[in-house]
Amino acid sequence: MAKKITLTIDNKTITASEGEKLLWVALENNIYIPNLCAIKDATRPAAGCRLCFVEIEGFREPVTACTTPVAEGMVVKTRTPAVDRLVKTAFELLLSDHRLKCSECPANRSCELQKIARERGLKLRLTRFKPLEKAIPPVDDSAASFTFDRSRCVLCGRCVWVDREAAKVGAIGFTRRGLNRMVTTFQDTSLADSICTECGLCVEACPVGALSFKKNE
Repeated sequence: MAKKITLTIDNKTITASEGEKLLWVALENNIYIPNLCAIKDATRPAAGCRLCFVEIEGFREPVTACTTPVAEGMVVKTRTPAVDRLVKTAFELLLSDHRLKCSECPANRSCELQKIARERGLKLRLTRFKPLEKAIPPVDDSAASFTFDRSRCVLCGRCVWVDREAAKVGAIGFTRRGLNRMVTTFQDTSLADSICTECGLCVEACPVGALSFKKNE
């Protein structure tokens, strides 16, 4: 059994298991830390979205909460000027590569980006950064039960993880590099022509509207 330790997050004293990741300790104690790519059961946190920064007393600079294990006596602040700047920048960079038409999105009002904007007082529109100019594949609606719209994908990797680790299928994964990186099937085939079993786990894992179930006619 893991040793119990005591730490402080935003002046709230919390008891947790030693080694547990800070992000989950905070969320389980109703202390919100923005995140898109985190999956609790993942053996190795992705830390790709760069939204879960916090400051810890004694640390030289902010750290990502999803990769940082809690320790005895740790003093954490989730809102500081430095943290807010980092989160705002990461958020705005995400928006530059995301289709900003919320009213047309199937995840409207249940989108994690909307929650982050609401919780942190951020704007769901481009300010400092221009939209990235790149070719985006057409919407893949070949699967019987769900649709994949890459223009809404934030490259969080949740769908890839559940497809490989939970569903044990491996139908989708990351391909290409840099600004052209995207999630797709092997050899860029349609979902219908891939080994996808349509279990729906990837759709449930998506924090935005990139993957969405089709409505029954």
